Amino acid sequence: MIKVVLVDDHTLIRDGLKSLLKSERSIQIVGEADNGLQLLELLKTITPDVIMLDLNMPVMDGFETLQHLKESHPDVKVLILTMLDQESYVHKVRSAGAMGYVLKTAGRDELVHAIKTVANDNSFISSEVALNLLNKANNPDQTATAGGSKVNPDLSKREMEVLRLIAEGYTNAEIADKLFASKRTIESHRQHLIEKTKARNTATLIKYAIQQGLID
Repeated sequence: MIKVVLVDDHTLIRDGLKSLLKSERSIQIVGEADNGLQLLELLKTITPDVIMLDLNMPVMDGFETLQHLKESHPDVKVLILTMLDQESYVHKVRSAGAMGYVLKTAGRDELVHAIKTVANDNSFISSEVALNLLNKANNPDQTATAGGSKVNPDLSKREMEVLRLIAEGYTNAEIADKLFASKRTIESHRQHLIEKTKARNTATLIKYAIQQGLID
């Protein structure tokens, strides 16, 4: 039996995962937490085989949590479960000790396979992410635009959507409504955009969008 702890700040996600894995007799959900800090407290009383860890969380996010786990619980295997499909995040979490990386868009079979693979001390990367990495390796210049400039290859489809809406003048709350996401999620996307594009503010973000042909 593989003992699993779920760490995600969205109750709906955790409930969905529990429901999805309920019929898998070889996997048992032994605990859940809203963030990394709660997880560390939980690990004082239980020892799971695999921790399914989200990256975007309040209080203590997945990246910081990985650092603590590496120091205090090096034997616990971590499977990242996220919506973030960028190559930079994959490299970052793997170097921080995570053994698996799967997207929240994955189906039940892939999720079960990911848990079992990581539990057996093997690495796992979501098929969608692996395909993106392979395509990028085989076509390093495919992100070139008609004008010859390059779109940042680390921007996800959702970040592109957020960038376009920011450029159109929408607020975080308005973007959240349009994309059916929480305001905090959009704020996180905006911060990632600023970091990746090295923009100083919204004005330079818009300038970037224009240069990349995302808006007229």
